[in-house]
Amino acid sequence: MAGVLASKAPPGAIAARPAATESALGRRILIGITVAFLTLFILIPLINVFHQAFAKGLDGYLAVFFPPEPDPNAVLNYSQKRRLAEAATQATRTWHSIGLTVAVASIVIPLNVIFGLAAAWATTKFEFRGRTLLTVLIDLPFSVSPVVAGLVFVLLLGRNGIFGDWATQLVWPDIFSLRWVGFGESFWPLAFERTHTGIIFTPLAIVIATIFVTFPFVARSLAPLMANLGPDEETAALSLGASGWRTFFKITLPNVKWALLYGVILTLTRAFGEFGAVSVVSGHIDVNDTMPLRIEKLWNEYNNQAAFSVASVLTFLALVSLVAKIAIEWKTTNEAKR
Repeated sequence: MAGVLASKAPPGAIAARPAATESALGRRILIGITVAFLTLFILIPLINVFHQAFAKGLDGYLAVFFPPEPDPNAVLNYSQKRRLAEAATQATRTWHSIGLTVAVASIVIPLNVIFGLAAAWATTKFEFRGRTLLTVLIDLPFSVSPVVAGLVFVLLLGRNGIFGDWATQLVWPDIFSLRWVGFGESFWPLAFERTHTGIIFTPLAIVIATIFVTFPFVARSLAPLMANLGPDEETAALSLGASGWRTFFKITLPNVKWALLYGVILTLTRAFGEFGAVSVVSGHIDVNDTMPLRIEKLWNEYNNQAAFSVASVLTFLALVSLVAKIAIEWKTTNEAKR
């Protein structure tokens, strides 16, 4: 019997080797396909953005944002004066687009944090009729084209929209024009330099459209974690006499802080890079240009150097967000292992 078993053992061992070999070969093929795909569609385009941005050297790159000042003693012809004036105008518009993008994101992120916390709390901590519908509505921006979303706001708030009579008459201060004026004329040292009438084709429309396309990120980052944690800790804190706000800040928020930060990073990245919805509601007006819209206009004007230079700023911000995302995932994984 032992001889029979011994004679049958080697063929079994030999038969197992091809399976292991096939598994290793399949793994290498899948890894190779993944690396090739990422290199072709992500790595090479990213490298090309920076290559085109610095095609004229560092001086050419900086000239997009800081155009050279004309020498007051130099005698310039009409063509030279025109080029300098165009460069100064382009730089001014570029900086305005950067400022508008940052301002929109600074408004959108706090609102998304408030909504995301409330939505995640409601859908994970409570049982109520319509909870499934609420969850579906939170995910709606993932399935709706941003261009369609922008068009919906135009149809709602435009001159001929459902709320057009109210929206077109609304007068509101431009928060982006808030300036320090001192205490000379009033007890309040800040004032708005300009106001807007209406919503569509103003910065307010850009904020509304950006909120729509970004509001699921915080909620969807928090909901799975809150569902896994359950209500036990909050219930225990409430039973011991803690108030609702104290329970939130002492129990809930520390438990979800990394997921919240993860959602904020996703929101920030989408707010900076959103094009479709913002393009529709901005009206293609220069003062309403965010960075993506500015890149499109520079490209259409055949100013490739400036277009890739502004695109490199967006790309750099995306890379920073990616590093932050990886760091948060690493931190969350380490805390879960403890």
